[in-house]
Amino acid sequence: MKKLILMLMLLAPMAMFAQKFGRVNTQTIMQSLPDVSKANGELQALQKQYENDLKAMQDELQRKNDEYQKTQSTMNATKKQETETELQNMYQKIQQTYQDNQQALQKKSNELMEPIVTKVRNAIQAVGKAGAYTYIFEEGAAVYAGDSVKDVTAEVQAKLK
Repeated sequence: MKKLILMLMLLAPMAMFAQKFGRVNTQTIMQSLPDVSKANGELQALQKQYENDLKAMQDELQRKNDEYQKTQSTMNATKKQETETELQNMYQKIQQTYQDNQQALQKKSNELMEPIVTKVRNAIQAVGKAGAYTYIFEEGAAVYAGDSVKDVTAEVQAKLK
């Protein structure tokens, strides 16, 4: 019995050394994928469209404000109040549109990137299983990585092709 316990104690450190660790740079992987470039292109086009819409709204507000500044001295109090309210409403609408556009861009980004992230995650898991890795860490996240940690970024990229 003592020999069995002694043998287990001697083999326990060997089991620790049998663990295999890897690291991966998902940023490099994501930048190399054509799907990411396509998604970024779609997002940039949508953002440009939103910017153009906002610019048109801002130009309209500026035009009406300039017109108001020129004619306010000849307006009666009621017309002045109506115009100021209209300008304030336009300004609030621009702010609301900006916020809505930001939310829409974030939603679209999540919608476009989610399948890509899932694809990369699945490739990392496949490399981990195929290489019998105990852990695969994101590069830069570990405080220390010894010489025995293998960079599996290229293997994951190969899995995605």
